[in-house]
Amino acid sequence: MIKYTGVYARLLEQYILFKRHLGYKFVDAAYTYALFDRFSIENGEATIGITKELAEKWATKRPNESDSTRYRRVFYLAQFANFLNVSGYPSHVPRLPRTYKTTFTPHIFSKTELHSLFEASDRLGTTCNMSSCASVAPVLFRVLYGTGIRIGEAVALKDRDANLDEGYFVIRDSKNGQERMVPLSNSLTTVCRRYRESLRGVVVHGQHFFAAPNGSKCSAKATYEWFRKAIWKAEISHGGRGHGPRLHDLRHTFSVHSLATMAEAGLDLYYSLPILSKYLGHQSLEATDRYVRLTSEMYPNVLSDVNKICAYVFPEVAHHETY
Repeated sequence: MIKYTGVYARLLEQYILFKRHLGYKFVDAAYTYALFDRFSIENGEATIGITKELAEKWATKRPNESDSTRYRRVFYLAQFANFLNVSGYPSHVPRLPRTYKTTFTPHIFSKTELHSLFEASDRLGTTCNMSSCASVAPVLFRVLYGTGIRIGEAVALKDRDANLDEGYFVIRDSKNGQERMVPLSNSLTTVCRRYRESLRGVVVHGQHFFAAPNGSKCSAKATYEWFRKAIWKAEISHGGRGHGPRLHDLRHTFSVHSLATMAEAGLDLYYSLPILSKYLGHQSLEATDRYVRLTSEMYPNVLSDVNKICAYVFPEVAHHETY
């Protein structure tokens, strides 16, 4: 647990506790506030109340700092300053830097590419050692595409979180700290059952659902390394670091394909979008906006009115997050 020692220590702890009680994990923010705590000590702050001078000094861009990192630093201080004002400590709320938007476009796998990826991942597990997660790759990649859950949520799953009799996962360790239930298709449930039967008799460390043959937990980092090998075997072009395809793009692909399927089935997107947003674990409909636009680009005939839908349902998104 992070320890704060500056003049704002008590109030920082109160604010973080307040946000976590609301369901936010607040991990990145807690780290940023540790930096601000040290910053306030270095600047000799002895009285509670953020001055304009201190806020502007904090907001100054640092050498080699990205626009996104700076934006988050200032954003978190602005939130804390608002909290201080409400708590009776007059504070200057810093002005947020000019908004930014990512230029990265996720890779949406075609059905042909997915077929090749799954076939390649099946071949990975035939020559792995007992501590390797290659044997997990075939089912894990299918789960990521078939459910749209994040890789961090997948590797955090415990045996108790998987109900393969009724076909669903319970996501407890989510990015936004909100527990949710994720249903599995019949075919994906069958894949998961076969995988777990293959581990029968193996003592799984910590009882994690996804584990290597020797029972050790599979990490997100190891999974991504096997993903890179799988797309190479599948002859899917990789653009290099920062260009993808990324493992996270399986989540993007699930979302785009789901929206296209719902539209093709004649479902009203005004009703289906909130369902998909909740299913994905988003805290707001704005976070689902990008998937809608990607779907519009890939399936223009299916979502011909998507721009009108976006304009009505979603305001402009001020900054990018990893969805």
